[in-house]
Amino acid sequence: MRGVPTERVPHEPNSPVGCSREQDCLSESERRVAPTGDELLGWYTATNTFTMQLRERGFPVILLGIIIVLLIVLAPQIFFIVPQQNVYIIERLGKFNRTVGAGLNIKIPFFETVAAKVDMRTRQEQFTIDAKTRDNVTVTMAIAAQYRVSAQPAANGQPSGVWRSYYMLANPTAQMRSYLIDALRSSVPQYTLDEVFDKKDAIASDVNQTVSGLMVAYGYDVVSTLITAIDLPADVEQSMNRINSAQREKEAAQSLAEAERIKVVTEARARAEAMEQAGRGIAAQRKAIADGISESLAVIKSSGVSAAEANQLFIFTQWTDMMSEFARNGRQSTVVLPSDFSQTASMFEQMLVAQESKGDDEFVIVDEGAGA
Repeated sequence: MRGVPTERVPHEPNSPVGCSREQDCLSESERRVAPTGDELLGWYTATNTFTMQLRERGFPVILLGIIIVLLIVLAPQIFFIVPQQNVYIIERLGKFNRTVGAGLNIKIPFFETVAAKVDMRTRQEQFTIDAKTRDNVTVTMAIAAQYRVSAQPAANGQPSGVWRSYYMLANPTAQMRSYLIDALRSSVPQYTLDEVFDKKDAIASDVNQTVSGLMVAYGYDVVSTLITAIDLPADVEQSMNRINSAQREKEAAQSLAEAERIKVVTEARARAEAMEQAGRGIAAQRKAIADGISESLAVIKSSGVSAAEANQLFIFTQWTDMMSEFARNGRQSTVVLPSDFSQTASMFEQMLVAQESKGDDEFVIVDEGAGA
């Protein structure tokens, strides 16, 4: 092989003086990346040597090239990557062969195909249904069903949950919706309208257990069933609002009546206690008056006045005190005055005569002597 002619290159700063080859003028980092002529010559020599060895052993080089090209072309058909939370179903010649999980996997090209890509994450299906309660009220319920493909492996001759979810149902969401609607329409009529609102979670739990037992046979786990809303007809809603309003007004009236009763009872008790105390005061007052009168009569008697004269004097004194009090108050009323204080027994008759002759609110003096 002929040698490569050398060529002098201009001198540059920080480069070896008098570079005989361009490679000698490259920096240290450039020399690491760019192959040298000796390296290229070595690779060429090794390739020729390997080719000669294959020819000596009878292996055609063209076939080797074809194999390499086929491997490059068929690599996407052989190697595939499954994402996290996914399971691929592999079929061989149209028949189920296996399931593969997340990561790098291999299949036989042309003979094996990816039949389905199953998502193992939890999904949600929302829909509305109409149902009738026990008291014949039609309600519209919004349902949210959360479900996922069962991760149960194959065991005891039973296929895995992934196999059942793909091969046993063509439209699993529609089937699950039908089960839920049927279970709800069978459960809601057992309750009244008020009970549907109060026991909403219990109804959803019962429906979820019923549907879960049916869907697990098809490779699906129903995680939960939620009743997110209950809508009523407009007239029923207005009637319920009026009932609630009347109920609150009734409770308010009962509360007010109870408060009034407590107030009246309390006031009556207070008046009774006050009257009791007043009676005690009056009794004490009368006792004191009686004691005073007794003492006064005793003093009058000791002065030589007879008992009859003392009584008349006492009555006259009481009468003058009453007239003084009447004058101070200034209110009009009927007052009966005896014309003769010695005939006090006829006072009741004078009062009757005064009421028959004159009306109320008059000041009347009845003179017995004039009547005679």
